[in-house]
Amino acid sequence: MSSSMYAHIRRNPRFAELVAKRTRFAGVLAAIVLIVFYGFVLLVAFAPELIGKRLFEGSNLTFGILAGLLQFIFFWVLTFVYVRRANGEFDDINKELVKAAWKEEK
Repeated sequence: MSSSMYAHIRRNPRFAELVAKRTRFAGVLAAIVLIVFYGFVLLVAFAPELIGKRLFEGSNLTFGILAGLLQFIFFWVLTFVYVRRANGEFDDINKELVKAAWKEEK
């Protein structure tokens, strides 16, 4: 693409909307990940008795192991949510921007 086409895209108000939506969405997901991850680390540091507590009598499975496994599942779900939105809404706006820029270029 030519630099004039990039200029057309940057001037389009939908581009600013796309950047704002993507930035806000990524920021929210990043905050969620940091809160969950560091919440677990703080739990390990300040509540080791809770982390070491067995889920039921005679079990080798502790709350800490379960919480760690659930973190992985939770992060996979967040990744799936991000990919779905990126490949859906964000890509649709991107295609619209490129199509509009091609029309203006001709």
